[in-house]
Amino acid sequence: MRLFLDFLPVALFFIAYKTHGIYVATGVAIVGALAVTGISWIRHRRVEQMQLVTLALIVLLGGLTLMLNDSRFIQWKPTLVNWCFAAAFLGSAFIGEKPLIQRLLGAKLALPRPVWHRLNLAWTGFFFLTGALNLYVAYAFSEAFWVNFKLFGLLGLTLTFVLAQAVFLARHLPDSQPK
Repeated sequence: MRLFLDFLPVALFFIAYKTHGIYVATGVAIVGALAVTGISWIRHRRVEQMQLVTLALIVLLGGLTLMLNDSRFIQWKPTLVNWCFAAAFLGSAFIGEKPLIQRLLGAKLALPRPVWHRLNLAWTGFFFLTGALNLYVAYAFSEAFWVNFKLFGLLGLTLTFVLAQAVFLARHLPDSQPK
């Protein structure tokens, strides 16, 4: 359910863009993000910090897009969200005892400390590069191409990266095959 809710504003943005253009889509994305955050609060009585960062960025950049009639602001949103994630992963390597990826997955996986650090660095690099790639696509291609990239390209890159991480992690998991 959480994955569906996180994906909902992006899907609504895409549908609204295809039917009504960038400005209606931006408004729909803002309302969708507010609704998802509200649902999270009602269901769990808490909202994840990164969800709040994402909400703040969509409201701020989406609001600027609508007020100034300039789609460049909303096109920066995926970059800034990804760079916030990259900063959080990178910063976690220096703050606290465990990198962020270990804090997120440590209860489910037992890995050596160097593997956690490599995994954390990989996620840092992934988020930085996808943020940069979003900017490249936003400025080098049409708005319509960027909207398709935002949904399909970034999602495809994320799924590919997650699968690559699974392959990497499989080498470090204990063999649970009966002998």
